[in-house]
Amino acid sequence: MSGAVREWVTIVAPGKERKRWQVDVTFMLSHYQCIFGCGCQGVLTEPAPDLVQGCCSYGAHAHDKHDRRHVEAMAKKLRPDEWQFHDVGEKRGVWAKVGNEYRTRLVEDACIFLNRPGFEAGPGCALHVMAPRLGLHFSETKPTVCWQVPLRSIPRDEDDGSETTVLTEFGRDGWGEGGDEFAWWCTEAPEAFTHAEPVYRSMAEELRHTLGDAVYSELAKYLDERVASGNQLVHHPAEVPVTLGRTRTHRETFG
Repeated sequence: MSGAVREWVTIVAPGKERKRWQVDVTFMLSHYQCIFGCGCQGVLTEPAPDLVQGCCSYGAHAHDKHDRRHVEAMAKKLRPDEWQFHDVGEKRGVWAKVGNEYRTRLVEDACIFLNRPGFEAGPGCALHVMAPRLGLHFSETKPTVCWQVPLRSIPRDEDDGSETTVLTEFGRDGWGEGGDEFAWWCTEAPEAFTHAEPVYRSMAEELRHTLGDAVYSELAKYLDERVASGNQLVHHPAEVPVTLGRTRTHRETFG
């Protein structure tokens, strides 16, 4: 998954013996961070850091009906000084139906919630800007896909009837058909792996939201011990120096 050899740890959800998480230790111990507005090239066909759109160019697809309703409720809390397209959102709504799915409405070629350069609150997601005012983490105000990325959860039914959810990163393979050509570069670029803390600490809130407190605590305890011992067998490809122009990789698949 994501093109390279990975280390994994499996954690059983407390009280749910038939529910397991298989967590990508390699990504969790990496120093990835979102560099939106700090060198991010965006996801258009050509690098466009000047647009400061990050991965917001195509809007956000709703996870489910609850996600849609939650975002609608959050949008009603936004103030005009926090949201550049406040009037458009009030008049037209924040979701647009595309086929059988819902996606945040596009305004001026990007997500309706994306404030553009020159707006008084600065460029970036209005829902992200609002979160501190409400005393919330942005995972409680934004569409599910927006706060999860680059985390990727993949449910897998086992032969014994139990369920394993693989938690890893969004690599190119995560975007389906056309992923190899998609301008998704940040989990491959060394400049996005510069955080002072590893992912399992810097994204603690997102991970708690995804895994639940009990599983996250078990994961953090295990990884704390790994960090303290200095025992990391496989480093993230973006953090490994390339020797002789090549990084050795091994593709692993999950069926």
